[in-house]
Amino acid sequence: MKILSLEVIKKALSIPKVLKAIEDGFIAYSQGQTVIPPVASLSFKDPPGDCHIKYGYLKKGKYYVVKVASGFYENPKLGLSSNNGLMLLFDKQTGRCVSILLDEGYLTDIRTAAAGYVAAKLLAPKNITNIGIVGTGAQAYYQLKFLREATKCRKVMVWGRDIEKAKKLSMHHDLKEWEIQPIKDLVELASKSNLIITTTASTQPIIFADFIMPGTHITAVGADDTHKQELDENIFVKADRVVVDSKSQCALFGDASHAIKKGSINFEKLVELGDVLVDPSLGRTSEEQITVCDLTGIAIQDLQIAECVFSSIS
Repeated sequence: MKILSLEVIKKALSIPKVLKAIEDGFIAYSQGQTVIPPVASLSFKDPPGDCHIKYGYLKKGKYYVVKVASGFYENPKLGLSSNNGLMLLFDKQTGRCVSILLDEGYLTDIRTAAAGYVAAKLLAPKNITNIGIVGTGAQAYYQLKFLREATKCRKVMVWGRDIEKAKKLSMHHDLKEWEIQPIKDLVELASKSNLIITTTASTQPIIFADFIMPGTHITAVGADDTHKQELDENIFVKADRVVVDSKSQCALFGDASHAIKKGSINFEKLVELGDVLVDPSLGRTSEEQITVCDLTGIAIQDLQIAECVFSSIS
């Protein structure tokens, strides 16, 4: 059994390999080639936090994965990262644990950002004039890093509840190629951006349908539990295409679930990202369309990225 530290994991990770593996994983999931049980979760109030356990396997694969990921949102006050976790990779024939990946939440951040890249590549308009990032944490940073490969646009507005954190992100040494403007007004960000990415742990809508202009794509990655919501349900009514990582999962939690539970949209409006990868006509077909991609995170992403690391080490 290999026990891999965060330092070893970072050195072993090949981003091009990860992007291909994540795309392959979405396709396999949508084609019924995986076994992914419902997510197990814990919620905490004092201090606020949550823990998610995701697990699954490819029917024709060698391994299964169990991933534990936590988010405790007051950790930065203690000088700690808000995210943590690990992944366990097992041999599917024997049940033997072949690797413990002590990634401290890093691999979850990377596979989430990789999914954001896939969504932008497939669904964003060809002519992106401005990117709006909602949130200032680790995922905001990683989404921008991965967007380098999806668009030539380098103009960005960043909104956060704490404008100082938005300013800090704008000055990050690894984001110097981006023209980042910290902004206090979400309406201005949404109305001036035709690619919007939401990355917060908000428990109530912060982006509303009347903010959104024709031709906009929104990728929502923050609402990964039943009590979280970033997008007003009317955005899903207004959208021409609603794409999700998992239809069954997004009907239970995430932004799309609120629209479905309130009867604003039907379950049938959802299209899976894996299906759009196979048939792009299921996604954006004109520059004027409004598209939304709701990403709640599925275990096949964790399996794919864990295997990428393990195969590199092996």
